[in-house]
Amino acid sequence: MDRRQFIGAGVAGMAAQANAQGQSFVQSPAFTDVRGYDKNKVRRVGMIGCGWYGKIDLLRLIQVSPVEVVSLCDVDKKMLEDAGQIVAGRQRSKKVPKLYADYREMLAQKNLDIVLIATPDHWHALPFIEAVKSGVDVYCQKPISVDVTEGRAMLAAARKHNRVVQVGMQRRSTPHLAEAREQIVKAGKLGKVGLVEVYCYYHMRATGNPPDTAPPANLDYEAWTGPAPKRPYCEWNHPRRWRAFMEYGNGIVGDMCVHMFDMTRWMLGLGWPKSISSGGGILVDKASKANITDTQTVTFKYDDLEVIWQHRSWGDAPDPDNKNQWGATLYGDKGTLKAGVYGYDFHPVKGEAVHKDVTYEYEQFPEDKTEKDLERHVAPAVRYHMQNLLSCIDKRGRPVSDIEEGFISASSCILGNMALKLGRELHYDPQQHRVIGDEEATRLLTRAYRAPYVHPVAEKV
Repeated sequence: MDRRQFIGAGVAGMAAQANAQGQSFVQSPAFTDVRGYDKNKVRRVGMIGCGWYGKIDLLRLIQVSPVEVVSLCDVDKKMLEDAGQIVAGRQRSKKVPKLYADYREMLAQKNLDIVLIATPDHWHALPFIEAVKSGVDVYCQKPISVDVTEGRAMLAAARKHNRVVQVGMQRRSTPHLAEAREQIVKAGKLGKVGLVEVYCYYHMRATGNPPDTAPPANLDYEAWTGPAPKRPYCEWNHPRRWRAFMEYGNGIVGDMCVHMFDMTRWMLGLGWPKSISSGGGILVDKASKANITDTQTVTFKYDDLEVIWQHRSWGDAPDPDNKNQWGATLYGDKGTLKAGVYGYDFHPVKGEAVHKDVTYEYEQFPEDKTEKDLERHVAPAVRYHMQNLLSCIDKRGRPVSDIEEGFISASSCILGNMALKLGRELHYDPQQHRVIGDEEATRLLTRAYRAPYVHPVAEKV
């Protein structure tokens, strides 16, 4: 079996449905093979949010399918125009997509098959819901939402309108991680897993105190802020450093934990945690303008397993190798698996250790070598993620990172931040959409939207 055949089988993987109290997932039939899509079909594509990862996602889609990028949307005029030129240089038709400043106008054209959403997190829910209502299938960046109620509404909208949705949690489509899942975890080589540590020690929290200024002329800052609270503009707001502020996301937990927690759920077949608790805060860098934590732990409890997240954006990491500073370590009674974006290491109690490095595909896709700002080690995973989406669109199946998976992983991380804010353990009931025995926490499941924006709810999508 060659690597592409293996991934076709491996990343298709196991679907899941959580029970009412967040017990383990139940296995369901395998997802559609990533090879099973019409490779000659020209699909009409639009993208909302033309920044860093939006372009990474879209250009990977162009690599695996003869799509026609019909339209792009962004509230930054320069970013939008630059993205149009980049896409024209890469897509087969060489046409510059039509450019929009308002996603509603773009979707109203009714000339799209697939929409990619790669806005800042606070702008995921509203365009997502409008997109599925318009009849398109969607690739949405992670985390899907900034609060739990948004995510629940997005899931309801996707199901109501029968749309195929892939969430950008591409660890599920990463070749070496699919191999580890199949050949080590599912093969039983870890034995009983009782603890998983997930972590990030990158010094990624913004430092300093940049002054408030007028936004640049090319940016519609009112539209960029949208439903979020309106902070004074500073150079961190746009582009790429907006995660310094909780108003627009969920900090490092919502950015980095969501990936590794989701990977852990996928590998072990886990659903909703039974309870979530958290500790930490801004413990070291109190001078920074950033209002996200610099230190935090989150404990996701299951019946006989704990998944414990930790991030520190200061000091030395336990492992000095930079390639091992973001990942997960699964501890079993027969062995230990250390997995991350650059590879994995399996150390059995008895027998020989196994090491695997990340896969690059420079021979097949030489443009990866020179593409500006590309995370080269992630490019193959994004391509497989796109292929899985296309295969599921053709067969109307649910992708490996279906919207429900995105909802569970994102909401669990959001609940972790809520637990830190409230200083207590939370027990979320996904069927009733409430935190059991905690009305204050239940109210925090929904963030207030800035007028005139209206917060979506599942019952009205």
